Amino acid sequence: MKVIEKLNNAKNPLISIEIVPPPRGRTVKDLTDIVEKLLPLNPAWIDVTAHASHADLIEQEDGSFQRRISRKRPGTIGICGVIQNRFKIDTVAHILCLGFTKEETEDALIELNYLGVENILALRGDYPNFEKRVSKDRSVNHQAYELVQQVKDLKTGKFLQELEGSLPLDFCVGVAGYPEKHQESPNLMTDINYMKHKVESGADYIVTQMFFDNKHFYNYKAECLKNNITAPIVPGLKIIRNLSQISRVPKTFHVDLPESLSEEILKNPKHVQEIGIQHCINQCRDLLENKAPVLHFYVMNDASQVVKVIKALGL
Repeated sequence: MKVIEKLNNAKNPLISIEIVPPPRGRTVKDLTDIVEKLLPLNPAWIDVTAHASHADLIEQEDGSFQRRISRKRPGTIGICGVIQNRFKIDTVAHILCLGFTKEETEDALIELNYLGVENILALRGDYPNFEKRVSKDRSVNHQAYELVQQVKDLKTGKFLQELEGSLPLDFCVGVAGYPEKHQESPNLMTDINYMKHKVESGADYIVTQMFFDNKHFYNYKAECLKNNITAPIVPGLKIIRNLSQISRVPKTFHVDLPESLSEEILKNPKHVQEIGIQHCINQCRDLLENKAPVLHFYVMNDASQVVKVIKALGL
């Protein structure tokens, strides 16, 4: 089932989860173990992140360096297929602009359609640390709205090249929102204008970057409505679980931690997990009181904390 259908039909708040593929060289069992722990939570859907290729310099025996390009976390499509068909949980495959051509994107969407996956999250992605050569017979999406438009074209059966006997590919498309603005946007209003462009291009719903102070989410929703953005907005949540994250999370994801949260962790570093869980519980209760349609948890590769949060909420 499509995410937008779940959002429109839900009578009670939903739970959704985001996980990351295991590192290159590992197996899908790393992910299935996590999914099995999440099954009792009855997640409405599971997002699976995607990662473009990355260049590393490998030192050779003669002291020279050779550039090696690889994807450190491959397998998004396969993992979606396993979760969708083995566990019967709807999946959302992350699809990136940067690092992939339109032709590669179309191939990925065709494969996802074969596997019964009906949902994608359209993302620009981070700039790669090398320049990928694109042949003259290939094309690229530079921004997320262009990717949304490509998927919208496939809904009408418009492929990059005419395919004999092809049928339309009908995907539900989510896009990313940033309550504290995207790091590259000069201000929040500019960022919201970008969001309006993505929704007008065909996006069905919005899922936000993680935030730790609900006032950012409420302000973002209000500003979206002022600008006639009426797509459902799903709040993204992350649970702080170790001391290093109070500096690493703001730096990596360009978000603020409330002073009360960081101070409590610094005063009681041995209890950081309990503090992180309780803060998330408080966030969730407030969001549910304010009619949030779904709680979306960035689990990554550790399900234990979110299980505790959901049990405490009684969902």
